[in-house]
Amino acid sequence: MRRIPIYIICSLIFAWLMQGCERELMDYQGKPGVYFAVQHGFAGGNENIWPYQPKSNVEFFKILGDKVTVDIKVMATGSLSDEDRPFRMEINPDSTNAVEGVHYEPLTGNYFIPAGMAYALVPITLKRTPDMQVKDITIGLRLVANDYFELAFPEWHAVDDLYYGDVVESFDASLHTLIVNDVMTRPSQWSGQASDSGLEGGLFGEFSRKKLELMCELCNVTYEDFCDANIMITLLKYEIRNTVAKYLTKALEEGHPILEDDGRLMWVGTCTWSSYVGVPYIPSSFTKKK
Repeated sequence: MRRIPIYIICSLIFAWLMQGCERELMDYQGKPGVYFAVQHGFAGGNENIWPYQPKSNVEFFKILGDKVTVDIKVMATGSLSDEDRPFRMEINPDSTNAVEGVHYEPLTGNYFIPAGMAYALVPITLKRTPDMQVKDITIGLRLVANDYFELAFPEWHAVDDLYYGDVVESFDASLHTLIVNDVMTRPSQWSGQASDSGLEGGLFGEFSRKKLELMCELCNVTYEDFCDANIMITLLKYEIRNTVAKYLTKALEEGHPILEDDGRLMWVGTCTWSSYVGVPYIPSSFTKKK
């Protein structure tokens, strides 16, 4: 009996499977729709497997300057068009405590999916304000149906196997919320703290935003650098300590000491004075550390 080569059998099975797939696949039917297609994931990763998200965090303490523009991705379902297609996006008051003109620049409202494209990037310009240091500022966005687009996925259901990261199982993809803050937390590579008595110790002493920002200014580093062990190596930490200690010492000797928000002298290791959290600096009683 003549044997059928295995590669022929595999080819026949593949062709049969492809015919089955072709029978199951259908062209998109119905009116085109729009939805927020905002994805988050690890930097440098494959965004194709990042999950879609109903919210985005914007942390101003990681950003230089008092303004930042974030691009919000809006996708369209259905076939591509050879014409620009307008869609409408507006502020959703139900999820917004931000003030227009104060926390963000006004939206135009009307945007376009460019010809030959399936998506648009909508720029939202945010402004740094003092209240972001004590509370979250939220800006809710919502898509509005028009003559060109309906709302594609008012009930988005994620498929866990397709995405890598924090998957939100279900949400309304016609809504998206920006959560904006300027609250700086202690980074992972900060070296130093205060003892139970409040006495500062270690390379950097007790963490404060003011001290870290001074370090960044003097040593050409960033907050993100203090979060990365590959960047914030021991040698760099010592260089930062020495540079800042010299600066603080010179400022004190010249009569304009650098103080923390509680009034104490700012301190890093090798400074010649002691510093206790919550104990203000009094020039007349200043003594150097023995």
